Amino acid sequence: MKFLHSMIRVSDPAATVAFFQQLGLEERRRMDNEGGRFTLIFLGVPGDSGGEVELTHNWDEGDGYSDGRNFGHLAYEVDDVYATCRRLMDAGVTINRPPRDGRMAFVRSPDAISIELLQKGPALAPAEPWASMPNSGEW
Repeated sequence: MKFLHSMIRVSDPAATVAFFQQLGLEERRRMDNEGGRFTLIFLGVPGDSGGEVELTHNWDEGDGYSDGRNFGHLAYEVDDVYATCRRLMDAGVTINRPPRDGRMAFVRSPDAISIELLQKGPALAPAEPWASMPNSGEW
């Protein structure tokens, strides 16, 4: 058995793809289904043939999706949690749970899906501005 993908429903595919590209994922394939009136977009980590994130956009969603379809979070191991958070902040992403411990941070996608960023290997030494940065919103 192997992990294939996690599916999340999205309201704005372009914004969500751009968000995941800021995290470092790449778009692997996209399928529009005229009959079912939906688009599937698969994203993955470059060079890693493992699991993917499947973005599902239902063309006739109306007023958006309820929060009840959120399932928890997606988690990604990163080489440098501080550098990743800095890159995301510079792109306008809110760091909801800063990596105060040098190990873990949380951000949210444009559709409020929680994304956990975990430091590869041992935690980094605590550093500013992260060590004293408060949480922001929900994560």
